[in-house]
Amino acid sequence: MSADNSIERAGLDEKTWGELREIAARYPEARSGLLPMLHLVQSVEGRITPEGIEACAEVLGISAAEVNGVATFYTMYKRKPVGDYHVGVCTNTLCAVMGGDLIFERLKDHLDVGNDETTEDGKITLEHVECNAACDYAPVMMVNWEFMDNQTPESAVRVVDDLRAGKEVHSTRGPRLCTWREAERVLAGFPDDRADEGPAAGPASLVGLKVAREKGWTAPEVEKK
Repeated sequence: MSADNSIERAGLDEKTWGELREIAARYPEARSGLLPMLHLVQSVEGRITPEGIEACAEVLGISAAEVNGVATFYTMYKRKPVGDYHVGVCTNTLCAVMGGDLIFERLKDHLDVGNDETTEDGKITLEHVECNAACDYAPVMMVNWEFMDNQTPESAVRVVDDLRAGKEVHSTRGPRLCTWREAERVLAGFPDDRADEGPAAGPASLVGLKVAREKGWTAPEVEKK
């Protein structure tokens, strides 16, 4: 099948097909590129579409069922459209104890959406997540995978209101927030030139390292065989 016919069948433009092949070519084993390829599909389509699955399968020379198995395993891949900003509120143990559940409930009421639903204006998709891997800054939520630390119900509402109003919002330890599709393109391996804005480890994350240096602690050496 020619590339032109593939483009027409899958509904993806020539640039996207080229970038899918570019991603696959980065790896000694082409199928290792499937995860970033799926992120690229989301950056173009706004979700994982059947057409995107078929395109990935064709580029990698594997079955659509194999691609679909990966796309349904990881929660970062979405089967329905995501808003401009994906807001993930951690409701795991520590964040919940520190107020994560209250933040999530406040945002549901304020945005008039349930879990994994998008506001009518298409701006915000709200989702509770099990862990944002930032317990030292609990309670935490993420916007398009960037950290918003030490949140309260009031501060979380301000964040989503500012995003819906089109205001520039900065993550706590990283860059200015971009749209979800733009973030997905970065995850596909196409930089947005914001790396110098972050992310960076905050003081709470570095306490252990500071104490270890003060006390001269080091990791045990591995005995060479």
